[in-house]
Amino acid sequence: MEKRSLSNILSNELESKKLDWLKRVNIIKGVAFALSYMHQDCSPPIVHRDISSSNVLLDSEFEACISDFGIAKLLKPDSSNCTALAGTYGYVAPELAYTMKVTQMCDVYSFVVLALEVIKGKHLGEHITLLANSPTRDVQLSDLLDERLPYPEDEVKEVLFFIIKLAISCLLETPKSRPTMHFISHMLSMDPPVSQLTSMKSKSFPQM
Repeated sequence: MEKRSLSNILSNELESKKLDWLKRVNIIKGVAFALSYMHQDCSPPIVHRDISSSNVLLDSEFEACISDFGIAKLLKPDSSNCTALAGTYGYVAPELAYTMKVTQMCDVYSFVVLALEVIKGKHLGEHITLLANSPTRDVQLSDLLDERLPYPEDEVKEVLFFIIKLAISCLLETPKSRPTMHFISHMLSMDPPVSQLTSMKSKSFPQM
């Protein structure tokens, strides 16, 4: 892939500035659509288990592709789907530490950590835990934006805040409280996605 990994670009001061807000939104959408396909349209469903900025590659047009399926797992209906803990530190869903059960919700958690990283320009680290316990009304958009880019214009700003609000709701420790990737990709495909904000019930999602 011409642009190599998303991680490489975000960590490079010069290259990261080429990722404007629209490109970043499209990267988030691209990963969401890919995971939705893996979870919803593949039989059996595929859980990647290691969604991170190092495993998202970008082509010459900054279109995102998921890579490294080395620890991906096929979800079998007649199996407990339990496995050893694996994945990249900082992206692994918290429930895996005590259940060892792989579900699509593990990828959902990793995806939203990645989405917030794309917007901030770096992994949020321990701030992820604080966000998970914060009402979205208390979140300041400016605190989560990459300061290397100009402040987004109104239309893009609303889309970014929509993604952040959706992401924070997905950080819930209870897997069943998270929306599916199918639901997330559907919401992101709306034009504009912000039009759906008023219909979203805090921490309550239909399982599409």
